[in-house]
Amino acid sequence: MPIVVVVGGQWGDEGKGRIVDLLARKARVVARYSAGNNAGHTIVNEQGEFKLHLVPAGIFYPEKTCVIGNGVAIDPEVLLGEIETLEQRGIDTTRLVVSDRAQVIMPWHKSLDLLDETMRGAAAIGTTGKGVGPCFIDKVARRGIRIADLLRHEDLTARVEAVLDYQNRVISNVYGGEPIDARETIEKYAQFGQRLASYVGDAQETVLEAHRRGEYVLLEGAQGSLLDLDHGTYPYVTSSVPSSSSSGAGLGVGVGPTEIQRVVGVFKSYCTRVGNGPFPTELFDETADRLRDHGKEWGRGEYGTTTGRPRRIGWLDAVAARYSVRFNGLSAIALTRLDVLDGLESIKICTGYELDGEILETLPARESTLNRVQPVYEELPGWTDATSEVRNFDDLPLPAQAFIRRVEQLLECPVDLISVGPAREQAIIVDPIL
Repeated sequence: MPIVVVVGGQWGDEGKGRIVDLLARKARVVARYSAGNNAGHTIVNEQGEFKLHLVPAGIFYPEKTCVIGNGVAIDPEVLLGEIETLEQRGIDTTRLVVSDRAQVIMPWHKSLDLLDETMRGAAAIGTTGKGVGPCFIDKVARRGIRIADLLRHEDLTARVEAVLDYQNRVISNVYGGEPIDARETIEKYAQFGQRLASYVGDAQETVLEAHRRGEYVLLEGAQGSLLDLDHGTYPYVTSSVPSSSSSGAGLGVGVGPTEIQRVVGVFKSYCTRVGNGPFPTELFDETADRLRDHGKEWGRGEYGTTTGRPRRIGWLDAVAARYSVRFNGLSAIALTRLDVLDGLESIKICTGYELDGEILETLPARESTLNRVQPVYEELPGWTDATSEVRNFDDLPLPAQAFIRRVEQLLECPVDLISVGPAREQAIIVDPIL
């Protein structure tokens, strides 16, 4: 059976958790492979609404094994809090496996994140301030602390003492911040290690063993591909690899690229972005307000799961989306929030960028260029009938069908799944992904 990767195709918040929760019904293992608690999934099922930041979306199925891979930056305090919340609501977390090779977000990471954003001023990236970026910096600089280090007091003490003097010098001398206390940190994180010990294991072997048995494995991305460190709208990107490109998904759990058979990209029927950075199709009118506040009364509006910040809103950008399809090697698309477009008289899709009289059909690498482009729109008729109760493609309003078919043409990839609401049953399966 194949290993299937689910990635966000835009700037995040596309509804990946909702799609993973749906697909997890047929998977044996659901593994998170990237990012940290700067990302979030909202899941709605018969047990209620849940907001997850580290635990994979498959945790709500009692027979599934859920894995947090080595590619994830883990804040132990956040993870333990999430586990406790799930357990209090009757969700069994004993099937959770946390990679012993995953990097740990330490107190200095969060301090440096906030101090650096403040120093950047108007040029701030717009991070969540959770310490994820500095954690990945330390990983690359080979001074990171891993989950395995938390399990043995002597190892944790040695690792903290080896790096904290350097970090405190940076915090104090570069940013003018307060230094971190070594003893307090060691004791606090040693306790975290004790509480996490029963969950820690070999994530790679867990994934590969299920694959060898011929069972479905679902690799769950976080954030969006246009925030990818290599392929996103640099420098306004995340510090990890949310895409599947260059086998980022496989590296995040320890499997080779030849083991991955399918890559599913999740796209909204429009675009959103949180934080700073280029956004060619961004809207500032009543349409933006309408899309942002759709479902707000029951907590479904366009506000960040992690930060609560209002998301920037725009029309679907087929130029950026097609670029994402190509570098991810997508084999299928899951299109979400189609119901949010219900009632609009017309819907726009960006099919190209105009720059100095020329039409660009791919995403420019240079930030200054992307800030200057003007979107070229194709306008399609909207529909008045509600789509939230539709379960078959042919039962959708004809303009909605035409919109989806046009998305397939522009993105050069089939739309196999359509979400028309937050609940599990609010989905249209055009072609089974698993």
